[in-house]
Amino acid sequence: MLELTDVSSSYGRIEVLHGITLRVSPGKIVALIGSNGAGKTTLLRAVSGVQPISRGRITLEGQPLNRLQAHVRVQLGLAQVPEGRQIFNGLTVEDNLLLGGWTRARGESEAGLTAAYDMFPVLCERRHSLAGSLSGGQQQMLAIGRALMSNPRILLMDEPSMGLSPVLIDLVFEAITHLKKKGLTILLVEQNASLALSMADEAHVMETGRIVLRGTGAELAADPRVQELYLGFSK
Repeated sequence: MLELTDVSSSYGRIEVLHGITLRVSPGKIVALIGSNGAGKTTLLRAVSGVQPISRGRITLEGQPLNRLQAHVRVQLGLAQVPEGRQIFNGLTVEDNLLLGGWTRARGESEAGLTAAYDMFPVLCERRHSLAGSLSGGQQQMLAIGRALMSNPRILLMDEPSMGLSPVLIDLVFEAITHLKKKGLTILLVEQNASLALSMADEAHVMETGRIVLRGTGAELAADPRVQELYLGFSK
């Protein structure tokens, strides 16, 4: 479905991604784990079109994305839940959601609102509240709901558990599991490596802009190198 072939990207003269190749199959959860600064967020930004690539090829169902602007990629079925939520604090919950569905017809946006409120009832309860008044967990639900408003085929999720309590992490990842069961394809960057690998069909370990290990989630969870570096197991 989504394929990256030999993708590199730079900030100025500093190359951050060095020849990334990976494939995200339809209906799968593919996890990216690695330390801070490994290039995971840059990779998601490159896929969504807000970070230019200097080499390589990105395709969605065979269609090249390299030259397409970010909003066109949204129309083709890509949506991102960014690191840190990046909601519009001064707008209401409902207005934040409606912004996520701006590429859809009005009737489709109404259906999207209904689906978002069904998934996260607290958003319906707070729909007229300013988004900045929500708790961290509620803001993460809002960021997910906003991304889903575009009716994506593939969802890019960047650190959805960041800053959340264990209870709220469970709620967010229950929602991710629900989305997978509905057939949504998910590329997941997650600091909680154990949780990410437990739900991933496929997984990749990134270090300094390169993929150094890949396999199923279960295979990487059982790998001694991953256990020592990312899962907190000691030899």
